[in-house]
Amino acid sequence: MLSEQSVPVVRATLPAVGAAIGDITALFYRKLFDAHPELLRDLFNRGNQASGEQQRALAGSIAAFAGMLVERPDARPDILLSRIAHKHASLGITADQYKIVHRHLFAAITEVLGDAVTPEVAAAWDEVYWLMANALVAIEARLYQEAGVAEGEVWRRMEVVERCDETPEAVSLVLRSADGPLTKPFCPGQYVSVQCRLADGSRQIRQYSLSAAPDRTDLRITVKHVRGDGQPDGEVSSWLHAHAREGDVLTVSAPFGDLVLTEDDGPLLLASAGIGVTPMLAMLNHLAASGATRPVTVVHADRDPASHAHRREQLDLIRELPDARLHLWYEEPGDRAPEASAGHADIAGLELPEGLTVYLCGPVPFMRAVRGDLLRRGVPAAGIHYEVFGPDLWLGER
Repeated sequence: MLSEQSVPVVRATLPAVGAAIGDITALFYRKLFDAHPELLRDLFNRGNQASGEQQRALAGSIAAFAGMLVERPDARPDILLSRIAHKHASLGITADQYKIVHRHLFAAITEVLGDAVTPEVAAAWDEVYWLMANALVAIEARLYQEAGVAEGEVWRRMEVVERCDETPEAVSLVLRSADGPLTKPFCPGQYVSVQCRLADGSRQIRQYSLSAAPDRTDLRITVKHVRGDGQPDGEVSSWLHAHAREGDVLTVSAPFGDLVLTEDDGPLLLASAGIGVTPMLAMLNHLAASGATRPVTVVHADRDPASHAHRREQLDLIRELPDARLHLWYEEPGDRAPEASAGHADIAGLELPEGLTVYLCGPVPFMRAVRGDLLRRGVPAAGIHYEVFGPDLWLGER
């Protein structure tokens, strides 16, 4: 909780800080990488930095957190903090790194806002930062403890034991620990980080959802080849598609992520688009393997049947569940998918039972549209969970 003396200061300055937060975060990253070029080389996603997505995500999360402190002081921003903490834990972030961020962030705030940053204003926003940072450190410490690893020591060597081209643009890799058996199963819906040493010597990291059941001794990820559409292609996805072969050893994190399937009998809606099908596959795998009888509605949208990764596997898993139904949309269904509708996903005709829990994964416009339709139909916001591949640009909109 923000201190009594800081609340009016933050409330009064929040509009000015919010208006300048984009400039502040952009300058912050420039200062950070000038002082620590290894962070851009070996930790931060260079593609997201170049596109500005990471800067916008940081700005949104800071503004959202500060707004909660002054407008809803009795509320806990658990969802916002949990999503960030899981991402940080999957990268091996440590408590000491928050001190580095603080130094360069406040240098950027002072430079952008100038004389408006009085000692009183600086103290109030310093309090905001450390409330957020210390909350994240505490959550991340718990996540490391639950994973059975020391702070930041999340990495292990995993051998590629199987590679399968799922579509022309998506490849699945089955990974087996090269450092001894896995000691803890992951939760359906979680992801791992994968490190790749690129040709320029950098170590870039990306997260990939685990796309098979958690009771297997191996892990499986499915990697879509990210095309740049006028910008450079995805660095890590391009490397994995070109180089990852059976027998190769990758550096992979312990599983993290808060998009976790609930263990109850309530009805489920699993809605995905494109490669967003991957966490849903782990959930379907788990439901089928555990003999679940709960009602499950599956919605998936894709460009066409050939682009639908794990299409046959998804259909087979749905058939294994006694109370599951599939609603499938393809922009170009052709003759190969008579069970699919043409166009974009439309949930208007779906039955939405009471007590529904919803999981969304796919491009943000898809998730925003589906979530909006669900809210309009009376599904509580607390029952709608989502996963974003990349910086969470949605955090500031929630």
